[in-house]
Amino acid sequence: MRDHTPDFTMHELSGENKALIRNTVQQLFEKLSGDGKLTGDTLLEFWIEVPGQKRPRGTFSGGFLMPDSFIYISDYFQPDATSLKPGGDYEVKGEGLDKVWDDLLDELFYQVEIFTSPVFPAKGVTLELWAGNRQRPEGEWVYAVDRKIELH
Repeated sequence: MRDHTPDFTMHELSGENKALIRNTVQQLFEKLSGDGKLTGDTLLEFWIEVPGQKRPRGTFSGGFLMPDSFIYISDYFQPDATSLKPGGDYEVKGEGLDKVWDDLLDELFYQVEIFTSPVFPAKGVTLELWAGNRQRPEGEWVYAVDRKIELH
């Protein structure tokens, strides 16, 4: 059996890029919860476009594009709330929003670093973020807010 793990060194995102991603994700989540669209199935998805690097995107039988990665927002925040409140284990342990944001963003930064490390530094890499609800994780968006940012 062959090992298909990419052979590259992981590089941490710059502080500037982490701040840009954090601000963007917080804006998306505030819009999502303010619109009353934060449910147990709500996802944060991202696609990464690396300049000069072409790679085919995976597709499903229905022809949907497969995202590079996604995170279930309800793992971190309470579903069906009109404002962001700690959910799941965070709620049970009485941990505040700062801890929730730190954990969610650590996971997101790690996933983004996997895709951007082969082209370190990440300057010119475009990160497209969606937050919302799909019919299935790979299906059409029922409701979504999105933002596209270029890393520095």
